[in-house]
Amino acid sequence: MSSKANQVLDEVREAEKLHPSNSTQKIRHPNSLLPSFTFRHLNALAVMVVLSASGMVSIEDIAFVFFSFFYTIFLFKFAFPDLTPSLKPPVFGSKINRLMFYYVPLTAFVGLFFPIAYILEGFFRGEKERIEAAAPHVFLLASQLFMEGVTFSNRFSLPIRAFVPICYNARRMFAIVDWSRSEFGKVGEEFGGGGWRLQVGKGLAIANLVLWSYNLFGFLLPVWLPIVFKGYYGFKLKD
Repeated sequence: MSSKANQVLDEVREAEKLHPSNSTQKIRHPNSLLPSFTFRHLNALAVMVVLSASGMVSIEDIAFVFFSFFYTIFLFKFAFPDLTPSLKPPVFGSKINRLMFYYVPLTAFVGLFFPIAYILEGFFRGEKERIEAAAPHVFLLASQLFMEGVTFSNRFSLPIRAFVPICYNARRMFAIVDWSRSEFGKVGEEFGGGGWRLQVGKGLAIANLVLWSYNLFGFLLPVWLPIVFKGYYGFKLKD
């Protein structure tokens, strides 16, 4: 195995020490494909169910979640089987550093908590049609968190763990663009909460567009994905 791959794996092990919640202590059996769900993943599932039942999520988005689940299993079985059963790196592996302690909460608040609060406020005001455009993004992000809980199973390989955020981030870009268009198309409309709701909706849509564009095109694809493949095929070459 190359020195670069060794370095990546050393950093991954160090990341495990910094984030013990992602370690093997949460895994029931060394060869099990059972997911290691946390309270966060179960909350994400609850958000998925509520939004699906609300009628604000299209059948296409729901079908995408089911497709991604079965396609993830397919990729694991036939394209990227686990080559490192003894190594259990967290999702962001070798790139975890002190900045991640700020970046991860930022994405949670901007991408999930604030939009959920925006949707709930509009829902209780009886303005369901005004907030429908924000619901697909929240549904898909909650689905991504749930799927990450699935792929944190003991035997899923690094490429599979990278596939989930990349796949969902790419799909959500379309939802966020539609959300932004909807918010900026509300000029001149009357809102029960006054003009501040219009500004909050626009701000949230643009903030998510900028944040997740950077996450996909500035981190996941150019930084995280190459590291994942170097670590994965480093083991394969060794075998």
